[in-house]
Amino acid sequence: MKFMVLLCAVAASMALAQHPAHADGNVGVRQMAAPSRERGGDLDVTVWYPAQPGGETVMLGDNALFAGTPAMRNAPLADGRFPLVLLSHGAGLAGTPQALSWVAAPLAEHGFVVAAPTHPGNGGKDRSAAETMKLWLRPADLSATVDAIGKQTSFQDHLEQGRVGVLGLSMGGNTALAIAGARVDPKLLANYCDTDLLNSSLCGWVRQSGVDLHAMDMRSASRDNSDGRIRFAMAIDPAPSDIFDAKSFAAIKIPVDIVNLGRPGKIPPTADASRIAKAIATSSYETIEDASHYSMFGECKPGAASIIVSEQIGDPVCDDGGGRSRGEIHAELIGMAIKAFSRELKAGP
Repeated sequence: MKFMVLLCAVAASMALAQHPAHADGNVGVRQMAAPSRERGGDLDVTVWYPAQPGGETVMLGDNALFAGTPAMRNAPLADGRFPLVLLSHGAGLAGTPQALSWVAAPLAEHGFVVAAPTHPGNGGKDRSAAETMKLWLRPADLSATVDAIGKQTSFQDHLEQGRVGVLGLSMGGNTALAIAGARVDPKLLANYCDTDLLNSSLCGWVRQSGVDLHAMDMRSASRDNSDGRIRFAMAIDPAPSDIFDAKSFAAIKIPVDIVNLGRPGKIPPTADASRIAKAIATSSYETIEDASHYSMFGECKPGAASIIVSEQIGDPVCDDGGGRSRGEIHAELIGMAIKAFSRELKAGP
């Protein structure tokens, strides 16, 4: 309960963190709506982009626990055309696009338009265990975002046609694999929270919320969510990675980069995608051994550790693998992402 109270407080502080901040690079940010027939309304989409000077400087993702990232709200777009990177966020404290500003802004600074839909029910004050576990709905949010941004007059003349990739972290990594062609196995998903062996934190919340995965309508869970417009997918610690139909990996034809955080043998089983990488003929696989799953969160503020203790938060959200700081780990992940998306979306015909 204390965790949920803090979650709402963090979400509120993220929404309010619009105070002036010094922007180091010309990175713009703006909001747009993406109509979604499946969701029955508009998705809220955050877009980072190469910008000209101007706009209001804001700090995104800043809250009681995590430091934010600066950008310029509604700044004019820079001249030129840029590849599009779809960004899929995780759930819980990482359940907003702004929580991933630390990687989105550097990608924009290096010549990409980065568009991240808010996956309904996956974070913030409207967080819902039932909606969070409908994993098969998330890829459609990304497809709706591609549809919408291509019709936005402000972006139409600034997108490189046919150069679209996807980056997903944690549950967003699951989404990235799904839009590349991996299919959910409804039986594996229904059984996912029968014990705490796969994901004690998530499944504890699912049960506390009164959600029975066996009773959930999963008639659409195994559908093909692949989108032919996606040329490349990058998944960082995809979780849950153990609810896919293993046979579906053979159908993935686009390049896929998979990164796990932690030492082999110490990576949480539900995020360990080493076997998935072996099953996808077009994939590459790397690990960052001195990182942890929580390294995907923003950099923790000096007072974060005391808040975690006082609020009895069960997850060690400020703990990495030891050795390097989170900032150094972020720098490595950012470098990997920029290199990968430049290789796949900027080079060649």
